[in-house]
Amino acid sequence: MSAPTQTRPSAEESPKPNVAPPRRGRNLMEVPLVARAMRSRLYPGVLQVLVAAVFALVAYQLLVGPDTAHDNAGTALMWVLWWPVIPIVFVVLGRFWCAVCPFGWLSDQVQKLVGVNRPVPTFLKRYGIWIIDAQFILITWADHVWGIVESPWGSGVLLLLLTTAVIVSGAFFQRRTFCRYLCFLGGLSGNYARTGMVELRANQDICRTCTSRAACYNGTDKVAGCPLFTFPRTMDSSANCNLCANCIKACPNDALELRLRKPTSELWFIRTPRLEESFLAMAIMGIVIIQNLTMLNVWSTFLDWIGTSTGITSPSAIFTVAFTIAVGAPVGLLVLASQVASRGNLESTKLNFARFGYALIPLDVAGHIAHNLFHLLAEGKSVLFTVVALFGGDAGDGSAALLDTGTIQILQYVVLALGLAGSVYAARRIARGRYRTAARRRVTLVPMISLIVLLAGLNVWMFALPMAHRM
Repeated sequence: MSAPTQTRPSAEESPKPNVAPPRRGRNLMEVPLVARAMRSRLYPGVLQVLVAAVFALVAYQLLVGPDTAHDNAGTALMWVLWWPVIPIVFVVLGRFWCAVCPFGWLSDQVQKLVGVNRPVPTFLKRYGIWIIDAQFILITWADHVWGIVESPWGSGVLLLLLTTAVIVSGAFFQRRTFCRYLCFLGGLSGNYARTGMVELRANQDICRTCTSRAACYNGTDKVAGCPLFTFPRTMDSSANCNLCANCIKACPNDALELRLRKPTSELWFIRTPRLEESFLAMAIMGIVIIQNLTMLNVWSTFLDWIGTSTGITSPSAIFTVAFTIAVGAPVGLLVLASQVASRGNLESTKLNFARFGYALIPLDVAGHIAHNLFHLLAEGKSVLFTVVALFGGDAGDGSAALLDTGTIQILQYVVLALGLAGSVYAARRIARGRYRTAARRRVTLVPMISLIVLLAGLNVWMFALPMAHRM
């Protein structure tokens, strides 16, 4: 029996290459105040010192302050204020937080003192994002099993473990190896930064004539090289740019531009989609789902059902089963949607998963922000209460809510609607940029948009139910 003849797609069926987006939006480096700030030797150092001081206060409170989260200023500052605000920062400014993060600053100081500057191991370059994925899932699981968020001491120990990892990494490896390849928040910010409204890019017309031997990447005698191992001249993503401005200061030709852009616009210009980054997006979607479910009355019913169905009696084991189902569900649903799409768009399930996982990031971010809005707006005054009490004052003992429940829900629905629109639009742009025929776009978009709508609807249902407070 002769082997089946393999045919190649026709010109109309052949996928279109994704090209880099044109430079649009205002170049903020043309604003004198912004340009002076980015080129100043005080940036980001001054901000790093301020953030490190607050970080030290938080860590001190977590480890030696009040034992109950309700009375601990460190818990309020970390989980009620910082954690809800940080994804909003990613959407507005990309990975800017990483430029002022005390962990990055600490890594720099350790390198100056004892760093041996070994190259990043190939293993980390290849599998670092998977390690980040595993960390994010493990920390979330540990939080619910051991109550890290509700325990000031538990949160303090988590910070100590991360600090130790930063010190070890800074002592042995080049630049900010921990931030690029090991930090779970860095992985989250890398994904979310793709939706950001600000991008740093090089002017290729100027770079073609550059003779500075890649000063923007390697640095100079006065300016360090890129801490996240990103070459600005070839950079087409904000995932690994923290806006530290080292490249701006080092470039002798003023070739770096800081431009405003449409939110999420980077998602449909990704040239080489990576499976692990799409997996992280779906895993975070599952983590947001589990965070919501554990705050609902239906959660205890779900746990009871698992225990009755499986015969498991250990609460930790029952939760682990529920956690695996919740985190794995979005991943499995994207696999299913990718498999359905592969039957008509001539690409593999794996490639569809990698490519369209990015389209879920806007809804991912929206679900994360909407969840955290509840903590910020329903418990925000706890930050004031605990900080005032820390310095001997009395801010009263009234409601910790900044807004009523109805208003918070409306804001959550608005955020989810924006995320839904962003994901649907991103999926359409990815398909339009990839496939030449309307038929291939249609068979791809039907399962993908169905998945997006399903996950958005699930979030709406959860936010419509009464939720328990963190503090």
